[in-house]
Amino acid sequence: MILFLTLAISIYTAMHCLVFWGIHPLLAGHRYAALAVLLWMLLMIIAPMGVRLLETGGSPQAARLLALTGYTWMGLVFIAFCIFTVIGLAELLLRLPPFLNAALPRLPPHGPLIAAAVLLFTLATGIYGYVAAKNIRVEKVPIYTDKLPAGTESLRVVQISDLHLGLLNRGVFLAPVISRLKELKPDLLVATGDVVDAQLNCLDDLCAMWQEIDPPLGKFAVTGNHEVYAGLKQSIDFLQRCGFVMLRNTGLSVGGMVRLIGIDDEQLWDHTVHETAILQAQQSGLFTIFLKHRPTVSADDAQYFDLQLSGHAHRGQIFPFNFVTGLRYPMQDGLYRLAAGSRLYTSRGTGTWGPPMRVLSPPEITVFDIGRGKPGSSNQVP
Repeated sequence: MILFLTLAISIYTAMHCLVFWGIHPLLAGHRYAALAVLLWMLLMIIAPMGVRLLETGGSPQAARLLALTGYTWMGLVFIAFCIFTVIGLAELLLRLPPFLNAALPRLPPHGPLIAAAVLLFTLATGIYGYVAAKNIRVEKVPIYTDKLPAGTESLRVVQISDLHLGLLNRGVFLAPVISRLKELKPDLLVATGDVVDAQLNCLDDLCAMWQEIDPPLGKFAVTGNHEVYAGLKQSIDFLQRCGFVMLRNTGLSVGGMVRLIGIDDEQLWDHTVHETAILQAQQSGLFTIFLKHRPTVSADDAQYFDLQLSGHAHRGQIFPFNFVTGLRYPMQDGLYRLAAGSRLYTSRGTGTWGPPMRVLSPPEITVFDIGRGKPGSSNQVP
């Protein structure tokens, strides 16, 4: 943990250093303004740790205010960092000896006008991202199968993922999600991890909101990594009080219509957890949905389910971070065809983690209308 924190703080500090370099033309000759910016940046670098200390210290309102400020700043810094990185690389290239870049023009370093333009663009993008994070899309995915039992022509499964209910995402965030779920009228609701985030002592009022959703076939959930961070026992207790049935390395038949299998997040795996063995033990002739927080799939395991539902990566949440998350999770957005005719669907997530904004990665609630028909006839697979 100490190594991780050291690495994270070092990277975040380096990002601030580059952003400070990027805006330095605006601060030239203004010593006190530059000092104020440096002090503010130092405060924001340690803000995430301050949030945690205030949370655990029994000051939830102060923690919430610092979280809103610090994580919003984090998103803005990331956007500015990406732009100034491009500018810095361009300036570095232009400073190479002439015999290495003779065809390139001799341009001076960026000045106050470019620095101000970057800041304005960063602010505009941040505002756009904040608004976009509240505009939850409904993604509809038709799936056809010959595994539905006789008498069942269709089944509506709705997926939510990565709501990150906690300091920032509370009742005001959850209310429109619940309203949309009511409108969608799912037969079955599944949550693929990270429903909660950090301290849960402020979330008790949300249980009543969740209990307003009572699909005919029930509500089911699996753990994500943030359920672990928030405290596994209290996370599971909260989800169960909300009416979710927790699937922890097991499966069951739901209404004789579909088989659900759920596995814990890999943070909880030990020598007793073997994904292949769990899937093999749950084989049936029913359409099988595998709930797994992270969108990773073994080629050998794909034969044991028809549809895997995952989340976790948020498709990067803020462009261009999707290129970073894509290195670890290349199947991070939408529907993918796997071996043996099975599929993986990775949700971009319903909420946000860290910065309360999304840029080119809109939040979603996903509707799977599973109908009787020839398997693989859905045309929405990339």
